Amino acid sequence: MSDWRRARVAPERTHHVVDGEPLYAARFEEVLAFHAPGIAPVRCGSEAWHIDGRGAPAYTRRFRRTFGFYEGRAAVSDLEGWCHILPDGAELYPERHSWCGNYQGGRCAVRDSEGHYGHIDLAGRPAYTARWGYAGDYRDGVAVAQGKDGRSTHIDARGELVHGRWFLDLDVFHKGFARARDEQGWMHVDDRAQPAYARRFAMVEPFYNGQARVERFDGSLEVIDEAGGTVTVLRSALAAMF
Repeated sequence: MSDWRRARVAPERTHHVVDGEPLYAARFEEVLAFHAPGIAPVRCGSEAWHIDGRGAPAYTRRFRRTFGFYEGRAAVSDLEGWCHILPDGAELYPERHSWCGNYQGGRCAVRDSEGHYGHIDLAGRPAYTARWGYAGDYRDGVAVAQGKDGRSTHIDARGELVHGRWFLDLDVFHKGFARARDEQGWMHVDDRAQPAYARRFAMVEPFYNGQARVERFDGSLEVIDEAGGTVTVLRSALAAMF
């Protein structure tokens, strides 16, 4: 049995290793990580495909780009455009997109020839009729979608608005909070898209065990709690450092 589950991309990015030892003898111009069912994307020159844990091709077809398998489907591109394939190289659907992402939670973001984004389901069918200026990956059944005016909101798996609030920039929910930006700056919002606190920042990271690293507008860094209170200061204002 192959050790693909323990395989890592070698520093040269030309092959995979397990405990520092090559997993197979072949070498490629570029490899990406293995994903279930034990297949990894590789590239040589203008051709790309997937290999198994022995370094052998998983199928006979060749593409321009190949990416990892997620939920049993991998994004690939050829001269006709982008689509998804199954582990045996068969196309999941006949349509082509101008770009497609990776499946997450039974949905995948795609972009059409006119630059509009949407999501497709596990069979490759449109998950809803709306089209967006941008649409990101789903997490726990919720994704970020950008409207025609450039503002972003959250949508559910059916493409319906989750809360109907819009922001200049937005992220998916992580442990009950999402990073969001309004005219005053960045903050965290709860699952109703209400600000978790009154403060605004130049940058915020997602909460990690109840705390988040943030940057204030003066360049200082601190860690805040979920109520926006300062836990510790990591760096003073930049003007005071010179």
